[in-house]
Amino acid sequence: MSRESVVAKRYAKALFELAQSNNAVADVEKQLKIVVDVLAGDAQIRKFLGLPNVEVSKKIDIIKGALSDAVTVMVLNTVELLIIRGRHDAIADVYEAYTKVAGEALGQAHATIYTAKSLSNEELNKVSAQFGSMIGKRIIAKQIVEPALLGGVQVRIGDRLYDGSLSGKLARLEQALKTQAL
Repeated sequence: MSRESVVAKRYAKALFELAQSNNAVADVEKQLKIVVDVLAGDAQIRKFLGLPNVEVSKKIDIIKGALSDAVTVMVLNTVELLIIRGRHDAIADVYEAYTKVAGEALGQAHATIYTAKSLSNEELNKVSAQFGSMIGKRIIAKQIVEPALLGGVQVRIGDRLYDGSLSGKLARLEQALKTQAL
């Protein structure tokens, strides 16, 4: 495990404990997502935060001004602490670690469902429910349409990939035929 991911996990656990004590676990997750989206969407802000010749207090003032209406003091203080310690690049990693910590504690898991065609909400809920019962957690799913799959679905939950796609089945069939030919 890299040093950055260990640091991100440490911040995420601390923020989770604080959020849990304030009954705001889901809200904090949504707010962290807002922060990550804002930073990911604006290269100038990321560049500004990385400038060594700009005082940390000015960086914090800019971030507070941009985010104060969208996030709570809890999230704002965490972002501020990351900036003070020169770890503004770790904010996305903190969000990822937070979703994992919160999911484990609340019996939830985030899943990315890849399909060849867009699923209706009902179909997406059925797939989520099926995988949720399989792993014993409530699935929070997002869908990505990937036409190269040809058909079927691929579901990524954490580090696991469940491949029920037509392209995956064809690849496994091809591998089996090559193995038998030897």
